[in-house]
Amino acid sequence: MALRYDGQTVVVTGAGGGLGRTYALFFASRGANVVVNDLGASTNGEGASSKAADVVVDEIKKAGGKAVANYDSVENGERIIQTALDAFGAVHILINNAGILRDVSFKNMKDSDWDLIMLVHLKGAFKTTKAAWPVFRKQKFGRIINTASAAGLYGSFGQANYSAAKLGLVGFTETLAKEGEKYNILANVIAPIAASRMTQTIMTEDVLKALKPEKVVPLVAYLAHADTGETNGIYEVGAGYVAKLRWERAQGTLFKTDESFTPASILNRWAEIEDFKGAQYPSGPNDFLALLESAKNLPTNAQGSIPVDVKDKVVIVTGSGAGLGRAYALLFAKLGAKLVINDLANPDDTVNEINKLYGAGTAVPDKHSAEDGDAVVKTAIDAFGTVHVVVNNAGILRDKSFAGMTEQQWDMVLSVHLRGTYKVTKAAWPYFLKQKYGRIVNTTSTSGIYGNFGQANYSAAKCGILGFTKTIAIEGKKYNILANCIAPNAGTNMTRTILPEEIVQAFKPDYVAPLTVLLSSDKAPTTGSVFEIGSGWIGQTRWQRTGGVSFPVDQTLLPEAIQSKWAAITNFDDGRATHPKNTQESLAPILGNMENVSGDSSSSGSSVPQEMTFDDYESSYDTRDLILYNIGIGAKASELQYVFEGDENFTVIPSYGVVPYLAAQQAVDMGSLVPNFNPMMLLHGEQYLEIKSWPLNTEGGKLVSKPKLLEIVDKGKAAVVVIGTETFDVATGKPIFYNQSSIFLRGSGGFGGPKKGKDRGASTAANTPPKRAPDFVTTFKTSEDQAAIYRLSGDYNPLHIDPEYAKVGKWPRPILHGLCSFGVSAKKLYEKYGMFKNIKVRFAGHVFPGETLKIEMWKVDGGKKVIFQTKVVERGDALAISSAAVELVDEGKAKL
Repeated sequence: MALRYDGQTVVVTGAGGGLGRTYALFFASRGANVVVNDLGASTNGEGASSKAADVVVDEIKKAGGKAVANYDSVENGERIIQTALDAFGAVHILINNAGILRDVSFKNMKDSDWDLIMLVHLKGAFKTTKAAWPVFRKQKFGRIINTASAAGLYGSFGQANYSAAKLGLVGFTETLAKEGEKYNILANVIAPIAASRMTQTIMTEDVLKALKPEKVVPLVAYLAHADTGETNGIYEVGAGYVAKLRWERAQGTLFKTDESFTPASILNRWAEIEDFKGAQYPSGPNDFLALLESAKNLPTNAQGSIPVDVKDKVVIVTGSGAGLGRAYALLFAKLGAKLVINDLANPDDTVNEINKLYGAGTAVPDKHSAEDGDAVVKTAIDAFGTVHVVVNNAGILRDKSFAGMTEQQWDMVLSVHLRGTYKVTKAAWPYFLKQKYGRIVNTTSTSGIYGNFGQANYSAAKCGILGFTKTIAIEGKKYNILANCIAPNAGTNMTRTILPEEIVQAFKPDYVAPLTVLLSSDKAPTTGSVFEIGSGWIGQTRWQRTGGVSFPVDQTLLPEAIQSKWAAITNFDDGRATHPKNTQESLAPILGNMENVSGDSSSSGSSVPQEMTFDDYESSYDTRDLILYNIGIGAKASELQYVFEGDENFTVIPSYGVVPYLAAQQAVDMGSLVPNFNPMMLLHGEQYLEIKSWPLNTEGGKLVSKPKLLEIVDKGKAAVVVIGTETFDVATGKPIFYNQSSIFLRGSGGFGGPKKGKDRGASTAANTPPKRAPDFVTTFKTSEDQAAIYRLSGDYNPLHIDPEYAKVGKWPRPILHGLCSFGVSAKKLYEKYGMFKNIKVRFAGHVFPGETLKIEMWKVDGGKKVIFQTKVVERGDALAISSAAVELVDEGKAKL
């Protein structure tokens, strides 16, 4: 049965174009009365015009629907809701969709860039929702859809303001859901990716065509329907892909809460804090009373072998006149830091206490509001000449049910917490950049992460701080500026208003300070992370996403299809759940679904071959070629076994097997295999190498490679060509290597071939990493000359060396050969685990020469196999190689 909205009134903000327009048209087509709100401003929030809203209203009316226009800014949300009441007598569904962009790197961001984004996204959603709330409560029905984004969920370079606002909307939504459920007011938040005025400046035309707003609307339509029971949900959606997210909290680790609970003791057990084995999926804080009791019975904490101090670091702690801030300041001073004690009420008591304990001049007072961040930082500069650490701790509470919350209560909490955090960090940022060192610890809250009744303002601010932190962590990493968030549970002046005094006394701020200091030190082990902490317990919190459902992009997606697949969309327990850490990982399944087309899997009518052999390709190699290959994938002069032919252990890394294969494949005429072949649209998808005979004769030899077409898969707008190549030693006739490669050819599909590739065992295995910390992690910093060296092994594609050629392919500069990253990874695996029988990878993302590769490895199958993935450190651990594994020779203990 079709889902309809007859007699209901839907308010859509920002409905003059893009997603908003598509929402408005859809709901009107299903019987709803629609208020089309649009200020008519540009994507950066400038200007105004009634034309955009009027055009959509006319479109709806011509189709027989009911609609009225509203031209107010969302900061005047009460006028928008009044338009609905005046025209239709009620409002049932509110879609907060209006948005603008003010993208700029954090160092160049102006207060106006920050304030306008907050006004439109966060304050606007508050104002419209606040105006609709009494109507929803009275009629005991309401549906709210708020709009976040991947930039908010994971952070995004140049979008510190936008990330803060968008994740702030998640915290806001979670609180609305908790407060509204008893009144049948359901609130959900989506992170959509769709073609719009905002995305058309940053995405290619092909991508924009696939990201139709029509692919987002059905999820919103289902969530807004009277029959749905979904509330407090977070969803990613785009290009036919729909998945749900939730917070996952590590089981964490518990420390004895005595003097041995130090930053060094935490570092000593860091792996336990980030271990998600036995993870929790909470809706609020941990059971800190029980944890506190358990902590008392623990043995003294071991300190480990790595000392942690903050000697001679200049530290600003906001709100440090009492409570948590005071506890932080005292521990910082004890471990050698200089302090700026910021507190609007009374910084002097803490200053006097520190100076009495650790010497005059150790701490200085500052009595400015955190919103006056420039003045706060100036105090540090005047007293100590610089600043190394900022701990944004200042805060206030203005708790009130959403029905009773005033605009002033909203503004005050957002100003102190979110804007104050921005202002102090922004003022310190130039000093951090100049000295190439900075540490930022921001304070979120479980009320922000999970939402909390009576704290819509606080939840929005605290979740906004988390989004802000994720982005500045990305922007700061290359300058050694690390930023993390803590969600502390402690007794403070704020919690005294909501907790019994004996509980306040039990939850000592001292039990939070050691983690704060560790994250502020030279030994800080992470950036961009969030930790819940209290009562001696610490655990990391991250996103978990369902495997979701991918709908064909060539079919009209309807809300009924969403409804029919709801169990799969929301299933976290079917083994497909993932933990995306950045926008690249977030967008991968969305962009990957662009080639998901419906249709018969038969190949009738296809003129494209499915199997054929090609001419043999003869080649030769000598010692120099082997050394060049080793150097091309990172061998150093000190590694004689790779660079000196006279070394008794001289060898070549086994991944050398891709070199003769590549020369053979380059001789294959791709244009003869598929329609519309364009070499600029070619991408290397997957690579499998099997070592048939080892060791290779390092004195040189002649080889013959025999390539064979295995299949061509029709992906609709693209084709995947799979070629297998066996390489033989001419002298012995023995097979040495077998390669299988999948080549992705954009624009060459639609020929009626099979839609799905064959299962070929190890060469097509999914190789999903286990849901635990890697067994081994190593890094390799590529050089700026890496591609220039690697191409001497025979891959002369100009994409890897010629800037002009790279620009044609829409790359800002030449990218590193995928097979070079493959070789670097293989070398690290070979050195850690020994000889392998085969290696398979999927090329998931690009690498620029000069970037750092991080290889994470997991031993599985009783030690016979190692699953691995390779990431780019400088771009927030963006995946370069995924679905990868090696099968070891005798569990890595022997050679072939």
